[in-house]
Amino acid sequence: MKTSMSSIAKREERYFYIFISPWIIGFLIFIAGPIIASLYFSFCNYDVVTPPVWIGFQNYKKLFFDPLFWQALKVTSYYSLLSVPLGIILSLVIAILLNQKIRGLVWFRTIYYIPSVISGVAVSLLWMWIFNPEFGILNFLLWKLFRIHGPAWLMSEEWVIPALIIMSFWGIGGDIVIYLAGLQGIPTELYEAAEIDGANSWKKFLNITIPMMSPILLFTLVMGIIGSFQVFTQAYVMTRGGPHYASLFYVLYIYQNAFQFFNMGYASALSWILFIIILLLTLLIFKSSPLWVYYESTRER
Repeated sequence: MKTSMSSIAKREERYFYIFISPWIIGFLIFIAGPIIASLYFSFCNYDVVTPPVWIGFQNYKKLFFDPLFWQALKVTSYYSLLSVPLGIILSLVIAILLNQKIRGLVWFRTIYYIPSVISGVAVSLLWMWIFNPEFGILNFLLWKLFRIHGPAWLMSEEWVIPALIIMSFWGIGGDIVIYLAGLQGIPTELYEAAEIDGANSWKKFLNITIPMMSPILLFTLVMGIIGSFQVFTQAYVMTRGGPHYASLFYVLYIYQNAFQFFNMGYASALSWILFIIILLLTLLIFKSSPLWVYYESTRER
């Protein structure tokens, strides 16, 4: 009997590895392989055409004296610092509104979610028309409603990043759905008990909604920071890093070095620095999470 069960287990194990082998092969060829290669190239002078030449830490030393590296880091940090918290606040507020009992709620949820699944290139082209300073609808509405002459948006060094931050709100539908699921998982008994104790809506929000939603807020914060440091499509399609490098995002600068200047070694070094930055920010957030994230199971212990 044991021999029979052992042979069945071994056969199932073989089938398991056979069925998972396409994923393993794809992972090794398309993910693990390029990651290891990029680490090696980051220590090389490599222009794609000729074989890589080992130069040690020269690419990493070059970073500290490259003004465009610091400009790309500043632009990306500025965008992340504003777009992530504003996106979280806006999506949470909309999720709370959509969590109410109103007519046509399903349609409203669908309307808010659909934009988040549209292709990034199509969205970028759409917003280029919206931000057009001459015939864009945004400046038209600003003038018609408030008699304000709208800025040049994508053509202005001061307004190009705020414009892209406004555009980023187009894709908050995914976070809204996540927050809705979290809000609907909060026990109603907590709100009822708070009402009996005389708590108003603001106190219920601060003392019940935010603590119960904090694990989800942690997740969206981490994912938002990671996403904001990987902005590429909008900058590539809409501004190409201009005007005067005012929208030179970090990933766009990596792309330019790799596929325009064919400086693949330096681009690989930039990529690993980006990985380290994102890793450190993520670890910092997780390290601080016990101070502001509430877990009911931890509380009970």
